Amino acid sequence: MSAKIVNQYGSIEIDKQVISQVAYRAAMESYGLVGLGYKSKGIVELLKGENAFKGVVVEELEDNTISIELYVILQYGTNISTVANNIIDKVKYTVEKITSINVSKIDINVQGIRVK
Repeated sequence: MSAKIVNQYGSIEIDKQVISQVAYRAAMESYGLVGLGYKSKGIVELLKGENAFKGVVVEELEDNTISIELYVILQYGTNISTVANNIIDKVKYTVEKITSINVSKIDINVQGIRVK
């Protein structure tokens, strides 16, 4: 499944994996974020490398917008709501700027706190 942009010249399809990579890279630039997490068998793992994109879920909605869900691990001592809001702002701006696809919703799921 992919997101689709249609204009007078034709159409552009952007794979969800590309959007998740853009969202991942934008999120990692945020202060207070240690990394993305993934819950498997009740244990939260810090994802790195190619597996890091498992912490991003992209859904295409009916109104030609997308919804992004991030599973994050934050740095100990930071304000959770401030860091989450910064991640939301950064990811929304970057994804919309790079892909030209409107982001209607971004959910942040805090999976853990770690000392960096």
